[in-house]
Amino acid sequence: MVEDIWYWPPDPEDLKRERHKARELKQSQWWKNRRAHNHCHYCEREVPARELTMDHIIPLARGGKTTKANVVPCCKECNAQKLHLLPVEWEAYLERLRKG
Repeated sequence: MVEDIWYWPPDPEDLKRERHKARELKQSQWWKNRRAHNHCHYCEREVPARELTMDHIIPLARGGKTTKANVVPCCKECNAQKLHLLPVEWEAYLERLRKG
C-alpha cells in the first residue's frame, strides 16, 4: 500500500542543520526583539513574549529554511494548528479565526 504523501520529506541531515540554526536564532537579540511585540503573527492575539514560539512560514518539512525572512513569532495554538501547512493552505484557517 502506497501512502499518500503531499510533499517530499526533507533530507534528515538538512532538517537537523535547520533545527540547529533555529535554536541559535532563538538566542539572538533579533529574535528577542521580534517577540517583544507580544503578538502572534497569525491570529494577532496579544501573547506574553515568553509564550510565543518560532514558526517557519514555509515549514522545514516542506523545504523551508531557518532565515529571518522565514520565521515569525506565534502562539502555541496557531503553531500546533499550522503544523506543516504552507501559507496558502493555512489561509483558510486564519480567515475562520478572524471572522470568529
